[in-house]
Amino acid sequence: MAGGRRGEEEEEAAGAPAAAKERVAKAVEAAATGGWEFRNAYRRQLLALSRRVRLLGPFAEELREPRLAPAGKEDGAEEEEEGALAPLAAALEKALELLRLGRDGSRIFLVLERDNVMKQFQEVIAQLEQALCDFPYDKLDISDEVREQVELVHAQLKRAKDRADIPEDEFYNDLLSLYNKSYDPSAELAILERLSEKLHLMTITDLTQESLALHEMVASGGGQDPGEHIEKMSMLLKKIKDFVQTQNPEMGPPVASKLMDPNGEPRPITVPDEFRCPISLELMKDPVIVATGQTYERACIEKWLASGHHTCPTTQQRMANTTLTPNYVLRSLIAQWCEANGMEPPKRSSQPNKPTSACSSSERANIDALLSKLCSPDPEEQRSAAAELRLLAKRSANNRICIAEAGAIPLLLSLLSSSDQRTQEHAVTALLNLSIHEDNKASIISSGAVPSIVHVLKNGSMEARENAAATLFSLSVIDEYKVTIGGTGAIPALVVLLSEGSQRGKKDAAAALFNLCIYQGNKGRAIRAGLVPLIMGLVTNPTGALMDEAMAILSILSSHPEGKAAIGAAEPVPVLVEMIGSGTPRNRENAAAVMLHLCSGEHQLVHLARAQECGIMVPLRELALNGTERGKRKAVQLLERMSRFLVQQQEEQEALLQASAQALPQGPEQVQEIDIPEQLDIPAPQFPMLG
Repeated sequence: MAGGRRGEEEEEAAGAPAAAKERVAKAVEAAATGGWEFRNAYRRQLLALSRRVRLLGPFAEELREPRLAPAGKEDGAEEEEEGALAPLAAALEKALELLRLGRDGSRIFLVLERDNVMKQFQEVIAQLEQALCDFPYDKLDISDEVREQVELVHAQLKRAKDRADIPEDEFYNDLLSLYNKSYDPSAELAILERLSEKLHLMTITDLTQESLALHEMVASGGGQDPGEHIEKMSMLLKKIKDFVQTQNPEMGPPVASKLMDPNGEPRPITVPDEFRCPISLELMKDPVIVATGQTYERACIEKWLASGHHTCPTTQQRMANTTLTPNYVLRSLIAQWCEANGMEPPKRSSQPNKPTSACSSSERANIDALLSKLCSPDPEEQRSAAAELRLLAKRSANNRICIAEAGAIPLLLSLLSSSDQRTQEHAVTALLNLSIHEDNKASIISSGAVPSIVHVLKNGSMEARENAAATLFSLSVIDEYKVTIGGTGAIPALVVLLSEGSQRGKKDAAAALFNLCIYQGNKGRAIRAGLVPLIMGLVTNPTGALMDEAMAILSILSSHPEGKAAIGAAEPVPVLVEMIGSGTPRNRENAAAVMLHLCSGEHQLVHLARAQECGIMVPLRELALNGTERGKRKAVQLLERMSRFLVQQQEEQEALLQASAQALPQGPEQVQEIDIPEQLDIPAPQFPMLG
């Protein structure tokens, strides 16, 4: 009996601290097996934290080893052990939460919340350091070797606690300027380039993961209205996605794009699950996010809510509100997937509910009075009313909502055909200012505005033409509107403005063409409108005016068969080689992208030979080492093609000489060797072959 009782006492003694021991062991094990891949601004800090937690692995293993309590152990010793381990367990669990946030959280959100995130790092490091300070190793029977390793971790944490390792300010300021729309428009491309690379948002997979992370933020908000914060981050992500797709036109969704099987038969297209509405199981046309973070087709979830349901169909959670946030990024990805699979991008069947403005009664009365003047037969009243609405719409987002709600858009459209040039200028500029608000874009398009805007683009004053081009650019932010605008004759008119407009008009036209040509169907229209010779003229212009815009457009068009042929006919290789060697970082990578397209297909040998004559190898090697990430990839691919071409040339020369020697036996002739780069002088793993 006594022996049995002793065993029970030992079991109880061992059971008392078991909870904290197990928590420590599980946390360390999770850190060792969690698949921690950090692709955000805090990668260095997160890797350091993960490494320090994993170094506690041997310590956690010894904690789990069964040990008998020493004879004569004082009462309450087990509680002391628990007291020593509980703070460490809590600190490790908090560290795991931070690691999971770094792995799964929105990359954009983590940067915008820099101060809070760095505060979490400091708190976790301080908590871990405090938990290991004066740790009672003897009471836990920890071996000397393991103790030394734990003390090493403690020393690292102590040093880390005394220094702040904050991500660079430029990164934070870039993202904040886009978020608040406080940046210089001329610097937008440079900002987007830096952000897409530093946020590791360079592929469709990366962009989709970031979109899902934003959805999870809505869900973790406890059902609160996601409000402007989440929507602005979603729009910011869409801006980055559009930029990345523009700079890398061949980038496609993570699905096969061939529509035929090996036997030449049409293959069935499987819609990815993430593109289907969970209610209808159909491809979504207008995806929206609900309060729980789930995404649905707008019409389906509106019908669900109208039926009296208050829960999320997928999670069965009660929704605290019925706010529907447009999922712009997913809508854009769906449109791109449809295009890659030869399908018509889905069109939204109904317009989203527009937000209610906070317009006061006096402000609304003033707007209504101006709208009455727009309908006046007096041209002076029309002109002055259009001018006032133009200024009001420029002044604030709330004014844009209120003016659109009052019904101004159809009335302004009617003035685009006015014979009075000033009235026409005011009307098109008012529409431009109204289009800045996302919901107004849909109203303008649904009102049939594009043909009237194109009319102004062709026939208006220079100021009116400039603002018509800017309006088309603003509307084309929505992917499906690129198709609508491209089909109305806008592209030839934009090409004409790019050719003969003022400097500002050319810049507005280039921006609109750049955006419209993201859609594959518009590339052919632009090429047939004579855009390629015009762009080549800008590229070779000694003043360098609009060089950045021209190279970006050239990169897009080179991915189209007609575009590649038109560019190839313009003798582009010397100027492209020069650009690769001495252009800006973005222009160098765009030049390399154009060259890569030219050096594939039926005329590749001509362009490869010309590139060799122009001395492309040296600037290519330099770009492969010091260019942007996309520039490096393009340079490595080009170097490999050049190497294969040079090997083929040498083999052909040797074969020709051997044939000549056999026909006319003479002394041996020296074969002139061609300089072939040895493995590109670059380690292969440094620059993986990506599209």
